[in-house]
Amino acid sequence: MGFFNFTSDIAIDLGTANTLIIHNDKIVVDEPSIIAKDRTTNKVIAVGRQAQQMHEKTHDNIKTIRPLKDGVIADFHAAEEMLKGLIRMVNTGTRLFQPSHRMVICIPSGITEVEKRAVRDSAEHSGAKEVWMIQEPMAAAIGIGIDVEQPVGSMIIDIGGGTTEIAVIALSGIVCDQSIKTAGDVFNQDILDYMRRQHNLLIGERSAERIKIEVGAALTELENTPPDYEVRGRDLMTGIPKVIKVTSAEIAIALDKSVAKIEEAVLKALEIAPPELSADIYDNGIHLTGGGALLRGLDRRLAAKTKLPVHVPEDPLRAVVRGTGAAIKNITGFRSVLLS
Repeated sequence: MGFFNFTSDIAIDLGTANTLIIHNDKIVVDEPSIIAKDRTTNKVIAVGRQAQQMHEKTHDNIKTIRPLKDGVIADFHAAEEMLKGLIRMVNTGTRLFQPSHRMVICIPSGITEVEKRAVRDSAEHSGAKEVWMIQEPMAAAIGIGIDVEQPVGSMIIDIGGGTTEIAVIALSGIVCDQSIKTAGDVFNQDILDYMRRQHNLLIGERSAERIKIEVGAALTELENTPPDYEVRGRDLMTGIPKVIKVTSAEIAIALDKSVAKIEEAVLKALEIAPPELSADIYDNGIHLTGGGALLRGLDRRLAAKTKLPVHVPEDPLRAVVRGTGAAIKNITGFRSVLLS
């Protein structure tokens, strides 16, 4: 190793809603995927959580941008700026020598070549020397401790912010997959529309997200129901701010159509799986990961629909980034699942 040859390995889960970075086996960055820019100078003012706090509260001179939409990069320059800002938060090396990075980045399984190229270019512009990519369901499987190299079928449902990835994995590869754009962001939109329709209350994206976290559910009857949640917003009739209480049963009704779409995609993936792998899935059940796995009652609803056991790991939000971290620690071992 040369005297000035600093390299550091970082694993990135570049998500529509959150971006997580692992460095030295630790999750060092866990921030919302959003940046705030000054319109006049075009300079970045804030990245991540700081920008999230500005979101929907800005004046004309500041705009907040979410660079990813539906799991892929929608605004190339903003994505690059965001990656640079988040990588700066990882404390690698001294100020004197900026190390070059080896990166492993997650991508959705239904991504096109052009979109893949955008991820690679963003990473290279943010100072990456080598860029590897790994498909999200594969990373999720590695992250929850499944041995992906075995000739045994495992089914992963990864519900993120922009996409829901459903994949059957065996022999270090994805045998069949379904990728749909019904996920966390769509749930938020459903809640927003429901509040507007049902309660004549106008709320923002952030409030919808909070409602989903506090009282979100996929079933109207839950074993332990969360307490009612107070929602503040603007009354559409009077234009005055007001507060109302919502229950988890109401939110379950609001999310019903979107959850049904996910169920449909799961059934479709099961339909196209080879019969031998179907037998394995019957034995091992389905693994639910991603932020959407935290939706109350979703595992029970999917289990009732598919008549298969549904497992939720203890920290589903971080399954993908853990798998990515495992891949960068052992690039040679996981070479078969990494895409260059």
